[in-house]
Parts: sequence; structure tokens; C-alpha cells
Amino acid sequence: MRDHAVYPEILSQDLLEWYDRHARQMPWRVGPEARAAGMRPDPYRIWLSEVMLQQTTVAAVKDYFERFTRRWPTVSDLAAAADADVMAEWAGLGYYARARNLLKCARVVADDLKGVFPDTYEGLIALPGIGPYTAAAISAIAFDRPETVLDGNVERVMARLHDEHAPLPGVKPVLKDHAAHLTPAQRPGDYAQAVMDLGATICTPKSPACGICPWRTPCRARLNGTAAELPKKTPKKPKPTRHGFVYIARNHEGDWLMERRPDKGLLGGMLGWPGSDWNEAPTEAPPFEANWQDLGAEVRHTFTHFHLILQVRMAELPAGFNLSDGQEIVKRHDFRPSDLPTVMRKAFDLLHR
Repeated sequence: MRDHAVYPEILSQDLLEWYDRHARQMPWRVGPEARAAGMRPDPYRIWLSEVMLQQTTVAAVKDYFERFTRRWPTVSDLAAAADADVMAEWAGLGYYARARNLLKCARVVADDLKGVFPDTYEGLIALPGIGPYTAAAISAIAFDRPETVLDGNVERVMARLHDEHAPLPGVKPVLKDHAAHLTPAQRPGDYAQAVMDLGATICTPKSPACGICPWRTPCRARLNGTAAELPKKTPKKPKPTRHGFVYIARNHEGDWLMERRPDKGLLGGMLGWPGSDWNEAPTEAPPFEANWQDLGAEVRHTFTHFHLILQVRMAELPAGFNLSDGQEIVKRHDFRPSDLPTVMRKAFDLLHR
């Protein structure tokens, strides 16, 4: 058996040969055959896909990516877009700070860099909203630089390949060292995508397909029978539950009273229903005095750090209502439930049960 500590270049080559046969097709990806023929990825599309993929699955992102690139085919097109239009297209993807940073980054690239993305890790990480993982992924995939890409899939592959039992997140630096040791100088962009594909399709969290893995022979966790229990994670604290109220109002013409949330914080910059604070014992805070009707149903939603339960109230918007800061009247012909963040759309859906 060849020891991966001695022959990292052989392991990398084995994985690249597997990737050449089994690479996933994605709308932002230039496949290995096309890349070998000289086609190069568009840095804008790689950047956009990587930002969208943070905390989200490939399946969830594909439709969003295709809509974005049809509407804004270049970084300059995106930079010129209205904030509200971009936030509406992003609705449902979650982690809305990503959308705000997306616009900031697009405008820096378009205005300060003449529409050209930096081709180095150092240049990329200086841009708004681009952290270490994203900078490494773009520089490797778009520019074929030998940067070490470490996402959840790669962490799992490295933990199993080396049979690392120390828990995440503390073991991340060790796993990154392992990943760096295997990153080749030749075809680093294909390799970065190959190791992520391996984790996504073969070295999966549950029931890994070890029998068809190109690294089955040197994988120490497979040899030791520990693959299914890796990577280990430090137990998370239980999520708290917060409560709140939302108020849905429309006038006799069918126009809706809505509220744009502050740029900072959860759902920042998104349009939704007026509501109360979210905490353990919220106080009702209707946007106007009325006979608010309790719909008798709850919205339940889970964010990264807490669960949320919302009570939904509904009333008719009075004629001549004076808008407060952040409030807007959305005409019925302009209203699209799909533009709402998921938690607000759930509240709207309760009206039609």
C-alpha cells in the first residue's frame, strides 16, 4: 500500500483521474474536458456561486444562480442594480448579509478595479464579503492557483483519510494542513473541485460509498472502521426559542403595508411585515390601532442561532394612513410573495390556508 504521507502527488493524481470521469455538471463550472481544451472559468460566475453556496446546498443554489446571471450577466451589471431588486432575487436563500456584501463587492470590482477581479488570494480577500475560504476557492477555481480550499466536504474527507478524531471546529488547522499537503501545483483548480465533489458524492456524511472511492486504499478511517463516526464535532448548545408578532395589513384596493428592515441584523435590508421584537416575552407592537384579528396559527422558523415562533395578526389598512420610517405601501400588482424572506412568506401563506 502506498502511504499518502509519502506519495501525496499520487493521491492527487488518483483523485484528478476520478474527477475527469465523474465531475458534477454545474452551471458555473467549466468541466475538466473543456478546461483541458483551453476554456477558462469566468471569475464573476465563480465568485457569485461561492457566495451563494455559503451555508447552502448546490441543489438550492442552481435556480438562484441562473436567475441572477440571466438578469445580471456581468459584475458591472450587478453593481448597477438597485439594492431592492437584488435583495428580492435573493429572497429565500437566507443569510441576507451575503446579499448586501455581494453588492458591496460588485461595486468595488466595477468601480475601483474596472470590472476585473483580482487573481490572487491576497487581492480577493481584501474585497468586501470575501473570507479565507471564498478567496482560496476563487483563486484556485477561477485562476488555477494552488490555494488550499477547506469547506465542510473537504474537512470530512481529510478527517477520514487521516483518521483524525479530535473534534471540529478545533481540529480545523490540522485538517487544513492535511489538505494543503495534497494540493497539487498542476491543475489546482480541478483538484479543488474534485475533493469537494468527493465529499459531496462519495465521502458523504452518512453511509459513505467507500467501495468506489478513489482513496479507499490509503484511507485510514476505512482501514480502522471509523469512517462513519468522522468528523467528530464539539456538541452544540441547544438553540433557544424566541417569540414575536407580525402584522399583515392591506387596504380596500389590495395594497399591502410592509416594512424594510435595517441593513444590519437578521433579514437586513429585506422587505417584510411590520412586527415586534423577537425575544422570550415580546410586547405587541401593531403599526396602527385597529381590531387586529389573530389568525390562530403560528409561524415556526429556525435561524442559525435560535428557533422563532411568530403570532400572526391581520387588519384592514385605514385610508390616509401615514407611513413611518421604513414602512412602504406595496401595490397589489407589484407584490410577489417570492420576494419575501422565508419566515415572512410563511406568515403570508397562513392567510391562504
